[in-house]
Amino acid sequence: MRHDTAPRVRPRRASDLPACVEALGQVHIADGYPTNWPERPGDWLAGGSLIGAWVAELGGRVVGHVALCRSGADDVAPALWSGREGLAGERVAVVSRLFVAPGARGHGIGAMLLDRVVAEAGELGLATVLDVVASDTSAIALYERTGWRFLGTDEQHWTPRQTVIVRSYAAPEVEVEVDAAPEASAS
Repeated sequence: MRHDTAPRVRPRRASDLPACVEALGQVHIADGYPTNWPERPGDWLAGGSLIGAWVAELGGRVVGHVALCRSGADDVAPALWSGREGLAGERVAVVSRLFVAPGARGHGIGAMLLDRVVAEAGELGLATVLDVVASDTSAIALYERTGWRFLGTDEQHWTPRQTVIVRSYAAPEVEVEVDAAPEASAS
């Protein structure tokens, strides 16, 4: 893999899915993410209530991925955030399918992908949250290093026989510019 160019993030295309699956396989071997390898990983990446998806490239190769989805009934973070902020769950978007290939780490790609989904959600007027398996300490370190706010810990029941503990986070607060009243801006 060439490391001679700066990483960039762009919208995911259907033709990116094989490279995404390859990178995801590397992540699964190195980190155990996703916890349960999907039967059809390309469909897993493309599925869900997708708002948008992006890839990161480094040296012309796809090395990272992130998706932004509508919240689902089983998502913990949207419920925690909505209860805390007093806003309806439909005003929340969920970060999903975030990964960076092991050989491409150390270039700020994870943070770039997070910035991209937060920006997209903001343009749509949505708050951004995520759930992460509590044992995924590398991902937790990324979220905390980039200013994501811890909301709480809860159980998620993935199957009748599999319950996991997840930590929930909300995106860092972004300052929103408010247009000044015409009288206040005239000087």
